[in-house]
Amino acid sequence: MHDAITIERLDTDSPHVPIVARWTFETWGQQLHPGRTFAEAVEETRLECGERGVPSLFVALANGVAVGTASLIAEDISSRPELAPWLASVFVLPQWRGRGIASRLVQRVEQEAFENGIKRFYLYTPDQQALYRRLGWQDLEQLTYGGETVTIMSRQLTAERD
Repeated sequence: MHDAITIERLDTDSPHVPIVARWTFETWGQQLHPGRTFAEAVEETRLECGERGVPSLFVALANGVAVGTASLIAEDISSRPELAPWLASVFVLPQWRGRGIASRLVQRVEQEAFENGIKRFYLYTPDQQALYRRLGWQDLEQLTYGGETVTIMSRQLTAERD
């Protein structure tokens, strides 16, 4: 049995905003933003809910239940402001992993970037380089961020998208 997975843009009034904020807060929040409260995380998530382009926030839904997220944001590593925009906050609930949901979320963000005239954008990851390389991303550099070694990767978007 397969659950129907849909990818939808979140708006500020979506009931999924607090759920997505909880995932990102619990996964990366205290490591990258020590002292930030959950209420602040919810507000920051709402700010990522743009109508198109940067910023945009997407959620993967299985029969209407949020199971994953990804976003397109202006800045992700403050020490590298010349790199913009960013694919960020790619997250799928553990019990939903291994079903191609992260790939679909990444491809939806790539589509959003391409449709809004973005030719190149960036991400960073400590441990998912293989996933992104399979999707056409290329290693750019390694650095220490948030207390761990991460790889900054870039993706060139062209009209011949697969």
